[in-house]
Amino acid sequence: MPLVYRPALADDLAATDALVVASINDLTVRHGFGAMAAASAPNFQLFSLKDDPDGLWVADDGGEILGFAWSWVCGNVWFLAQLFVDPARQGQGIGNELLERTMEHARKSGAAHKALITFTFNRVSQGLYMRHGLFPKMPIYSFSVARERVSRTLPEPRLHAIPLDTGGTAMENLVEIDARAIGVSREKHHRYLLGDPSTAGFLLCAGDDIVGYGYISSNGHIGPLAVARPDFLHDAFATALKLAADGSAENISAFLPGTCDSALSLAINQGMRITFPMLLMASPGYGDWTQYLPRNPGFM
Repeated sequence: MPLVYRPALADDLAATDALVVASINDLTVRHGFGAMAAASAPNFQLFSLKDDPDGLWVADDGGEILGFAWSWVCGNVWFLAQLFVDPARQGQGIGNELLERTMEHARKSGAAHKALITFTFNRVSQGLYMRHGLFPKMPIYSFSVARERVSRTLPEPRLHAIPLDTGGTAMENLVEIDARAIGVSREKHHRYLLGDPSTAGFLLCAGDDIVGYGYISSNGHIGPLAVARPDFLHDAFATALKLAADGSAENISAFLPGTCDSALSLAINQGMRITFPMLLMASPGYGDWTQYLPRNPGFM
């Protein structure tokens, strides 16, 4: 049977997750980082499929999934969450065909900005993305540290945190902060995170003023985190580190953009180390993240 490019179905998502894990590990092993991806429930993919099915595509060869592309849209921002091809079938044009279909998703949405996060050392994919108008914007570093190291050395944060829920004006605050930090509302993604039992959200306050928000996963990962002004980022990240250090996860991790000097300095001073480098690619005029720490390359 010929290779078919078709919209993804919910029943495809276990197979696409296995494909993504195998593709990531093939890439990171070849570049000396070792295997770093593990299988996980495709909960956000399923959420995206229900929210906007036009953004998920597979390359299907007689029932075998050889490629997967997944994009989502919030407001005027289109984001390519994943584009992976079976390592044994790379170089055959499958990735380009899938990307064309997700770019059509961007065109249909009317998004003014396009963005994605990829591995810094993924040179072939970067060339593909540049041919489609997405250019290198800034590095994003994955940092990690043992929780006990942070709990011993972290100074008392100057912001205080309030547990996040959907009651009252909480969602209005989140929408306003995102508008200032990344130029778009992500209300639907906040609702997804607030429904995730493995993630805890909080508002960040300076006195009585709400100046940011953050999320911490049960595995100690911080993000997304956003603040209303760049000068709040250091204290916001310090507060998130303190909350994570008070948890039970063995390690604390975060993705830190190269434009966030204060957060990067704090991470290094707390003994955090870079585990691998990534890259934000975007259409011209988007991606000046000085007030935002992403959750992961798929969620942004």
